Amino acid sequence: MTIKPLIILPDPLLRQASKPIEQIDTEIQRLADDMLETMYDAPGIGLAAIQIGVPRRMLVIDVAREGEEKTPLVFINPEIVASSDERSVYEEGCLSIPDYYAEVERPARVTVKHLDRNGKELLTEAEGLLATCVQHEIDHLNGVLFIDHISRLKREMVIKKFTKAAKSKAL
Repeated sequence: MTIKPLIILPDPLLRQASKPIEQIDTEIQRLADDMLETMYDAPGIGLAAIQIGVPRRMLVIDVAREGEEKTPLVFINPEIVASSDERSVYEEGCLSIPDYYAEVERPARVTVKHLDRNGKELLTEAEGLLATCVQHEIDHLNGVLFIDHISRLKREMVIKKFTKAAKSKAL
């Protein structure tokens, strides 16, 4: 397993929609392993393939708390097929937008159709933190960032800050 470098805002790759995975083979399974290793190293609770520069519809999640046994989940070609009317608010962060957090409101429960790492089709019922995380990561697959769910003013401030940081880093 290899820890991959993370793509950071304002990289335009983060705004790219990811393409479906046609075939699950050893290369895709290795990508899932690399994504999990990268996510744990960061540390984070979710990672979309696009965040390591791979525009494919795959994400990994592990919402186990520190000290609990790891519970890695791999979602290939995930699609939300149902969501609750009930909403919940969580403070979200993102490995591609380091050290920035904001409260985001999303459906409290979702049902996700996806393939696991072996190609088995699953229907996952998610609520609480898992529901928020899976929605956040699916947004990445569609070129959407969590800052798109906050006010325009706050979003523009964040983008400006990261653009300025990227320019000073390039010098």
